[in-house]
Amino acid sequence: MNTWRNASLAVAAAALLALTTACGQDKGGESPEGQNVGNASPAGQAADSYGSDSGYGATTETASAKQAGQLAVWDSKKLGKVVTDSEGFTLYRFDKDTAGPPKSNCDGDCAKAWPPVPAGNVTAAAGTDAATVGKVTRADGTQQLTLAGWPMYRYAKDAGPGDALGQGVGGTWFAAAPDGKKAAVNADGPSGTEPADLAGLSVRKDPKLGDIVVDKRGMTVYRFKKDVAWPMKSACTGACLSKWPVVAPVGKNDVKGVTTKGFVTFDRPDGLKQQAIDCWPLYTFSGDVKPGDTNGQGVGGTWYAVSPQAKLVGAPK
Repeated sequence: MNTWRNASLAVAAAALLALTTACGQDKGGESPEGQNVGNASPAGQAADSYGSDSGYGATTETASAKQAGQLAVWDSKKLGKVVTDSEGFTLYRFDKDTAGPPKSNCDGDCAKAWPPVPAGNVTAAAGTDAATVGKVTRADGTQQLTLAGWPMYRYAKDAGPGDALGQGVGGTWFAAAPDGKKAAVNADGPSGTEPADLAGLSVRKDPKLGDIVVDKRGMTVYRFKKDVAWPMKSACTGACLSKWPVVAPVGKNDVKGVTTKGFVTFDRPDGLKQQAIDCWPLYTFSGDVKPGDTNGQGVGGTWYAVSPQAKLVGAPK
């Protein structure tokens, strides 16, 4: 009797663990501590995190060869619109390079601190001009991604999505805007309506909707009724994503007032990495132009703001 009961408890525990860590994904995309970019490295190997000073020694080739995938645009209050890779890491340009013709002048130790972004498997960010995406052959024969002719790089000290520690380094390195130009400091102007430094996900009290989840920019976060939480599946693909951009992965320690149940990164089939809470994928709405906007609420009877407990706000029962 006890043997049967113990076996039942073990099965139930295993099922609960699977539910709360992977949300039915084939492969978990989060570490045990909820840091949602990349997977934990095997013992004895350096983590491919694009962050630590020691991350570009023996692992330089691995880190620098990481594909950009689906590019995205991060709307930074300090820098304006900034291009990122599929994992939300900022892309940079170098003043000593040239765009016409494209040429990289960052090699050797420079390329260890500023890993060139490979040109393969790259898709233009939704809503941007695909013609700006190109490539240049580097001195070592590898091909590097370019935007409007400017070679693109990551910065070794950026530890996670939303970091832009390379901005202005040496007066020659700048985050890249979607048109390949330098991201403009304070391009968005003063907000006046939201705190300057919000958590990656936090709560805003909306006068009509009550408590709703917002992202780091203060923009309303939404759920799509056609999505599935178990096994996790997004029904918003292709052109849908240009109107409903995914919420990039957020550190579990960068959340305030929002549930961390089912707090995982969804590894989408299109290569994007998307934050999920309670196993529900999260989005923002392109029709929201400033913090406080809720223009996506109720669109098509399928899109709704998200409560701190990951529920649909204002959806019909």
